[in-house]
Amino acid sequence: MLNTEPEAKPVADQAWKRLADFVFELGMLRKTPRTGYQFLGSGAENVAEHSFRTAMIGYMLARKSGADVARTVFLCLFHDVHEARIGDFNYVNRIYNTSNPVLAITHALEGTGLRQDALELWHELEAGVTLESRLAQDADQLDFIANLKEEQDMGNPYASKWLDHAVLRLKTDPALELARAIQTTDQSDWWFVRPDESWWRKGNGKPRP
Repeated sequence: MLNTEPEAKPVADQAWKRLADFVFELGMLRKTPRTGYQFLGSGAENVAEHSFRTAMIGYMLARKSGADVARTVFLCLFHDVHEARIGDFNYVNRIYNTSNPVLAITHALEGTGLRQDALELWHELEAGVTLESRLAQDADQLDFIANLKEEQDMGNPYASKWLDHAVLRLKTDPALELARAIQTTDQSDWWFVRPDESWWRKGNGKPRP
């Protein structure tokens, strides 16, 4: 008689098992919405989307500042990992609700072999003393500023008010320079205004007869 029971899979080493757990936990950030946009009235993103562009902006700022590029990017990547467990608290939420992000990220990293390094990065970011941490904090705000500029260009009248307040949070000169550029650049210029505008006439890529 044939054995129809599924073959048992080998049990992973515990350290790798916890890394697998962490991979799935990071996936939760794709399902965790950033909540401030409900007050703005338009716009939407999840924490994973926010963290990606924050890391890219951190890379740009670090290059401009002569800072440690890799460390700045790492700080950006870990800055909201705890939100997989506690969610995103916007500024109104924080008036009434409290959370324990340190406990959340500590639990997330337990048994992964990453805890010491990752917690060091997270505490450095929160302290905001090093150049890299200030750049990472600014990258976090600049992603938000870019989103607000997109919403402003799309016609949301409140986005400009939010922009004025968000820019005041920036701490470094390179971040202020990038913020000024973002505020004076149409969000569609990167694709709409091209070096060769004849692409509009070509339509599907073929020149008109």
